[in-house]
Amino acid sequence: MSSWFEERRADKAADAEERRKGKVFDAKLRRDERREDAKEKREETAQRRRDRTQRRQVRAARREKTLTPGNVYRKGTLGLVTLSALASLPAQILHFVGIHWMLFPVGPAVEGAAWVMAAGVAYADERRLAAWVRWLLRALSLSAAGFAAHINYQYGLSLAHHGVDPANAQAAGLGLAAVTLGGPLFFEVRQWVLTLLAAVVDPKKRAEQKARAKHEKKRGRDHRDVVKLAKKLVSAAPFGDLMFEEAFVSAWEIKYGTRTPGMTPALHAQAHASRKALADAFDAANGSPVSNRARLLELLHPAPMKARGVTGKPQVVTDLPPVRKTPTEKPKNGARRQPPPHRRSKGDALPFHPLAKTQAATTARQHAVVNGHHH
Repeated sequence: MSSWFEERRADKAADAEERRKGKVFDAKLRRDERREDAKEKREETAQRRRDRTQRRQVRAARREKTLTPGNVYRKGTLGLVTLSALASLPAQILHFVGIHWMLFPVGPAVEGAAWVMAAGVAYADERRLAAWVRWLLRALSLSAAGFAAHINYQYGLSLAHHGVDPANAQAAGLGLAAVTLGGPLFFEVRQWVLTLLAAVVDPKKRAEQKARAKHEKKRGRDHRDVVKLAKKLVSAAPFGDLMFEEAFVSAWEIKYGTRTPGMTPALHAQAHASRKALADAFDAANGSPVSNRARLLELLHPAPMKARGVTGKPQVVTDLPPVRKTPTEKPKNGARRQPPPHRRSKGDALPFHPLAKTQAATTARQHAVVNGHHH
């Protein structure tokens, strides 16, 4: 029995230990879950904060881009002319309807003519039409706007007959005339400013264009015949096949016989004379011919030996003894007789060949060109 109770107690203790371990595991699991939930909440909060900061930066960038002076001017001018049209159009409609109800379309037609012509000026600037077309459209736009301003001014003065103070009626007429005429004027100034901005060129590019125009003007003044012939060649060729620079080179060759612009027969002759004078100067300085002509003459007509400073002695020096006319005695005991040592005398050295002199002169000339002087 005791063993059974002991086993029973052991089982209860084991169950209690298992329950304790289970509680510890459950507590640890809950702590981990709470920690993960807190981490996720922190990440969500940080992400919301980053998204909010990013949206704020995007709005700031959009606002900065929208509120630039250029955008404010362009959009502000459009808003101003819209208000001008809305203020001037009802007075014209009431004026013409007061005369007769069938004249209702006249007011919108006059006001619309002013704005359509103003838009035509912008379209003409965009398509780069002739200047007279733009000025004609401007004149039509301002004429229509002036007529509408006159109608609105008369309508403002007529309010005095309906119980309005004459001073206030005159102020109303002036205000209506101002907004009627000012809308197209503001729109025209806006278009004028945009056209000037589009025509602004980079300073470096503008300087290059100015220098190119100056060069072309000077070329046309100094080489009028060549430029005229080059233009004829360009006009004779199919459109786009021959550029002016290529035509100018061809025209120069036709006029002067060379494809090097700037060179003429007189300049070629002067260059040839200068090269010949330089070769003669080197000939005189080095004492030997260095020019091609002098070298060729030296090879074709060599100078006599005495003129070259060569004596009658042989050019090749040998250490062998001279040949005797009488037979010599044979050496005894088969020994070969050793030749006597050579003794040099004045004039027995080999003189320089003319080609060697020419090469030496060429080397000296190159040395003079490199160093700027010769010895």
